[in-house]
Amino acid sequence: MSAKDKTAGSASRAASVDKPARRRWFDAALAERVNEQATRRLAGLTGGIAPARVVEAYVDWLLNLAASPGRMAEIVESLLRDNGDLLRAAIGRAGAPDDPRYAGAGWQRWPFSLFAQAAARRDQLIELATRPLPGMSRDNSDRLRFYAQLLADALSPANLPLTNPEVIAETRRSRGRNLVAGARLAAGDVWRAVRGKTGEPAADSPFVVGETVACTPGKVIYRNRLIEVIQYTPTTPTVHAEPVLMVPAWIMKYYILDLQPQNSMIRWLVSRGHTVFSISWKNPGPEDRDLTMEDYRSLGFLDALKVVNTVVPAQKVHAVGYCVGGTLLSICAAAMARDGDDRLASITLFAAQTDFTEAGELKLFIDELSLYWLEQAMAKRGVLDSKQMGAAFALLRPRDLIWSPLVARYFLGKQGEAFDIMAWNADGTRMPQRMHADYLRQLYLDNELAQGRYRIGGRSVSLGDVRVPLFVVGTVTDHVAPWRSVYKIRNLKRLGHTSFVLTTGGHNAGIVSEPGRPRRHFQFGSWDQDSAYQSPEEWQAGAERREGSWWPTWQEWLAERSTPAVAEPPAIGNAAAGYPALAAAPGDYVRQR
Repeated sequence: MSAKDKTAGSASRAASVDKPARRRWFDAALAERVNEQATRRLAGLTGGIAPARVVEAYVDWLLNLAASPGRMAEIVESLLRDNGDLLRAAIGRAGAPDDPRYAGAGWQRWPFSLFAQAAARRDQLIELATRPLPGMSRDNSDRLRFYAQLLADALSPANLPLTNPEVIAETRRSRGRNLVAGARLAAGDVWRAVRGKTGEPAADSPFVVGETVACTPGKVIYRNRLIEVIQYTPTTPTVHAEPVLMVPAWIMKYYILDLQPQNSMIRWLVSRGHTVFSISWKNPGPEDRDLTMEDYRSLGFLDALKVVNTVVPAQKVHAVGYCVGGTLLSICAAAMARDGDDRLASITLFAAQTDFTEAGELKLFIDELSLYWLEQAMAKRGVLDSKQMGAAFALLRPRDLIWSPLVARYFLGKQGEAFDIMAWNADGTRMPQRMHADYLRQLYLDNELAQGRYRIGGRSVSLGDVRVPLFVVGTVTDHVAPWRSVYKIRNLKRLGHTSFVLTTGGHNAGIVSEPGRPRRHFQFGSWDQDSAYQSPEEWQAGAERREGSWWPTWQEWLAERSTPAVAEPPAIGNAAAGYPALAAAPGDYVRQR
């Protein structure tokens, strides 16, 4: 090789060493952003539900079913038996099964009775096929049964106009006017959805905030970026010295506790000589996306408690928490007990969970993957939209909240009688992205409060430190906070007195259970740190049954834990201390859309 060639080769090798690496057009950071954008789009379409979890449950079931010949034989035997039963029912003209969906007289006639019998046997077959299998994960088993039941409910002949005798009879009677009316209602609903008005109260609703609901007289005496504090006008010449502070859930407007005058809990308490304050939460927007659970504790409960302490000085406070507001109150009370803060006279929890190990079917939507999808669904706007939360709650009771209203509205042409709880339910709120993700992860998923791992100010808190008396209310048919889950606080609060009420009704109707409402009853019992533990079933079997509303029992409980002396009602607010009357109740935040 010539000297010239050697020189050229050396220069070439030197150039190759000094030449920068070729730039990649698709690096890891860009790939991650593309993944997030794709997930966000899909999550927006699925409402934050991870499709992989549905597929995983099905595959898990299918693989374990293939390894369970005994179960497969049961399914085949049940299918053959049901077909024979249906043939005999068709020949013998058997009546409809014992199911509320098929209770009408029309379902007793052939062929509708046969449709109902076939649906009932199909539902039984689905129930048999989706029973837990050896080797199948519990989460996948529960998830599969839930979605299978959703499918079974959707396929009910009661949901189709051609197989529902009530729809057919009404169509004949009205000469099709019911279908015309239903089409008009459907068109109106579609138009509201196009305009983004779905989930808002109807314009002609008889329930108007500040006029017919949320109309107990009072004043907003404090406002920050998260809450308004309302103080209600006294209606008795004297009051109990200790005030009552309501901590409602932020997933809905506060006035579930102040509906119409005849069923407003707040108005009823005021009429019984209590000075009542209530938090009204802001309806958060994108600017609030970074609010945390600590913000809800400090800007929410602690700021409100400071206001109450200033307006009614030198008195302890009866704190009342509802649903997630009760969970927040429990966290705050545990931190106060840890730090020696004794400003609370008692704690009342309405349908509020503190141990989430058996938190009901909502837990089917909560695991790491599902939370990631939900976070991506919230990322674009920074909040969880109220329609998504409403849809999740509706899936827990599809027969009552989806299919029956759909048939009545679109096939029978019935607009439906308006009532206050449904109007309130339609007046939804949003939730900040970070707070909601933290709440679901720390409490539902990791169960940190029950396990003593929930940290405030860098230190853990425990409900075992709470000594003040506790009054807990669970409702029999609660699908959001099942009463057996609510009862688990017995394992966590070990000191002092606890009373427990189990009342008829659901998550909302069981709480809004004013005196005088018919067909109401409840069970009541108490325990302290020296009482032997009872399981929920043991407690229920031995608890005293009382007729009527539980409200008077609770109010007597509050009065017994107040000082005997009564006092003149305090003034509204305290302008000198910085808490003047800012606006008339119910304030501004409750009206935010």
